[in-house]
Amino acid sequence: MKPFKLASRSDTNKDTLVAIPMPERTLFIGQGYCTIIAGPCAVEGRDSYLETALFLKNIGAHILRGGIFKPRTSPYSFKGLGREGLAIMVEARDLTGLPLVSEIMDVRDLDYLYEEVDILQVGSRNMQNFTLLEELGKLKKPVLLKRGLSATIEEWLLAAEYILNGGNPNVILCERGIRTFETYTRNTVDIGAVPLIKHLSHLPILVDPSHATGKWKMVVPVAKAAIAAGADGVMVEVHPDPDRALSDGKQSLTPDNFRKLYEEIEKLAALDNKVIL
Repeated sequence: MKPFKLASRSDTNKDTLVAIPMPERTLFIGQGYCTIIAGPCAVEGRDSYLETALFLKNIGAHILRGGIFKPRTSPYSFKGLGREGLAIMVEARDLTGLPLVSEIMDVRDLDYLYEEVDILQVGSRNMQNFTLLEELGKLKKPVLLKRGLSATIEEWLLAAEYILNGGNPNVILCERGIRTFETYTRNTVDIGAVPLIKHLSHLPILVDPSHATGKWKMVVPVAKAAIAAGADGVMVEVHPDPDRALSDGKQSLTPDNFRKLYEEIEKLAALDNKVIL
């Protein structure tokens, strides 16, 4: 018997379908839907975020991403706007009708993030923050669980198990690259994890090619590889001026490059009979 009992696929359980209800429509992740999450690494200011959000909406993005709390390696790096950034994201949702995903790092932030964010993201550094996972398990809010930097597939699924065991079935996995001996790319994307997760688990899986590679020129081909491997969607970073981004500019797509990515994903999704809402 697999140690991740609730996350494990069996002969009887279907793929999990995670619903994100919005006033105008309900979005779905999993079960044949192809989801594109896009936005800047961090919310840097009102005007730039709203401009980017409108562009992404018009191209076809389904969910807006944006960091308001940034776990940075250096204490001197930009760590996000906090609640000010959250207010900007909420304004963007009101403007576009798109749901929001943002990272939670501390259980002390759960109350107000729960009220405002549509999908709570657990970043790679917090994949085994078991106190946080247990609290998220008490909710019904969708959780996007990123794979840890050096986590095995089993450790990743056991982290998901914490949330499922608490009673929250709305878990979305996200492969964002793992640390290996390779240094040319920021991380090493584990494309093989996609079909493996599909074999082992019923949970939907997305791929983040931005963090997986750290290089914007690699984002589109890796995103295409992810969809071809069976991923339920991708999560990419888009910035109106990547050279001036306060974080992760080197891996961020320009709006024009995001348009190209969307067109390529749309073609691949059609070949696999996936639905892009």
